[in-house]
Amino acid sequence: MDTYDLITRNAEEVVTDEEVRELAADPEGKRTYVGYEPSGVLHLGHLLTANKLIDLQEAGMEVVVLLADVHAYLNGKGTFEEIRETAEQMKAQFIAYGLDEESTEFVYGSEFQLDEEYTLDLHELELSTTMNRAQRAMAEIQGDETAKVSHLVYPLMQTLDIEYLDLDLAVGGLDQRKVHMLAREKLPEVDYEVRPALHTPIVADLTSGEGKMSSSEGITISMEDSTEDLAEKVNSAYCPPTRDPEPDEDGNERENPVLELFEYHVFPRFEEIVVERPEKYGGDLTYETYESLAADLESGELHPADAKGTLASYLDELIAPGREKLHELRE
Repeated sequence: MDTYDLITRNAEEVVTDEEVRELAADPEGKRTYVGYEPSGVLHLGHLLTANKLIDLQEAGMEVVVLLADVHAYLNGKGTFEEIRETAEQMKAQFIAYGLDEESTEFVYGSEFQLDEEYTLDLHELELSTTMNRAQRAMAEIQGDETAKVSHLVYPLMQTLDIEYLDLDLAVGGLDQRKVHMLAREKLPEVDYEVRPALHTPIVADLTSGEGKMSSSEGITISMEDSTEDLAEKVNSAYCPPTRDPEPDEDGNERENPVLELFEYHVFPRFEEIVVERPEKYGGDLTYETYESLAADLESGELHPADAKGTLASYLDELIAPGREKLHELRE
């Protein structure tokens, strides 16, 4: 896989392709980041972007993980002391999951976001940004919560983070797209250069295939899950024998979350996937690519139950080191 393909693997959107190709031509020492509000326990949403950071490290880039304590405080996630305690747990889990500790820089937002220069730049952006524009940028992250003034400041801070962390590439889920577009619009207004961005997909709800997997509704997979809990969740997942399910009876679009988890979480981290089956059912199946596994599911060669059992096993292998680290931190 060439450098450009590695950098853009499983990216839902590249902004812009020309800028990312230029970056891929000379990635050594370039800096990329994802920002996370500290929440204590990593779930598959965190780990999807973490997989992309691992790709970028493999491509030669330096990774910055912003432990966004100020952002979390603005979003009502607790006191700074509480937020930093959970941030330290997240840091340990990211390393256990596979981020290279030597080429990963963990930064608290409060290390630079409270400085005078940053604050003055933030005020300048506040002067030139309408409330409607800021709220549009924040809408997908804010969800159904009534907008507060802090929500309007939040995306402007994310805009400045890209400059103050000296980044060459911003990474985030598709729910960060509007914020990154705001950054491309606003950074030149304070005499800073725009940077390219990669957006990773949003995995569908595990039980229905609709919408997105949501930790707030208790239907995601996290590093807290035991092997048994994980197997139970995956075995009850929606998995029709197709990568393109029909809409439900109300017309809601659906995806196959089992295939999505293979594509975005398993195949990027394992060179081959083995589906173990008794000889009377055809014996083991071995896959080196997502496409071959998805094709076998659609043809009937791979039964959904076998796909789910295999997915649970590989996901468990991925999260086990982080689960162990969590147990250590809590003892």
